[in-house]
This record gives sequence, C-alpha cells and structure tokens, in this order.
Amino acid sequence: MSAARRTLRQLLRYGIVGLAANALGYLLYLVLTAMGLAPVLAMSLLYAVGVLQTFVFNKRWTFEHGGRGGPAFRRYVLLYLVGYGLNLALMRLLVGGLGWPHQAVMLGLVLGMPLFFFVGQKFWVFAPAPRGGEAL
Repeated sequence: MSAARRTLRQLLRYGIVGLAANALGYLLYLVLTAMGLAPVLAMSLLYAVGVLQTFVFNKRWTFEHGGRGGPAFRRYVLLYLVGYGLNLALMRLLVGGLGWPHQAVMLGLVLGMPLFFFVGQKFWVFAPAPRGGEAL
C-alpha cells in the first residue's frame, strides 16, 4: 500500500475514533456543566478519560502500531498533556478573559485540535521504531 493511501486510511480511521469519542465527550461536558460542574473541571475530567480510551483504539486500529505499548503510551500522554495545556489556556483566555460562551469555545476546541493530535500520533507516538529500539 502506498504511503499516501496508508495515511488516508489512517486519517479516516482516526476521524471515526475521534468523532465518536468527541461527540460523547461533548455531550457529557454539556451534562456535567448543566449539573453545575465548572467548565474547566468538566473539560479536565473528560480529557483524561478520552486520552485513555482513544489510545487503545488509535494504537490498535487507526495506526496498527505493533511496537511496545509502554513507550507509545508515554509519548501519547506527553502529546495529550501539551494538548491539554493548549485547551486550558484557550479556555481560560476566551471564556475567563474575554467572556465568550464556554459551550462555543469547547466546541471550537473539539473541532480544532484533531489535526495537531493526528500529526503528533502519526509521526511521533506511533511512528515506526528507529533502529536500536524505541526511545522515550
């Protein structure tokens, strides 16, 4: 299979995993915030659950990564910690600082961050191991 075709298949599978996880996460976010949970806390809790859930699907199905799970999981967590920092900073700036509606900001983040995560997973988290073993 050509590299372009493989990437397209990965992108499609990544999209399926992401859409399912984010749709459920966004609905749970709306429920939790409607029940009185602070938006940043709701986002944080759902973010952690989503990271664990999507690692399994993306490792096995999206990228068909045959490497060891431990190093890939550490890279995955690091990538998502950076993403969390971006989410948190934007939530605090746009909601807390500028007063934008938290529902719209969260929806924008749910729609905007996937490209960052796809590239990070394809070329770092689940990339083929370099000669001499896996780093990190």
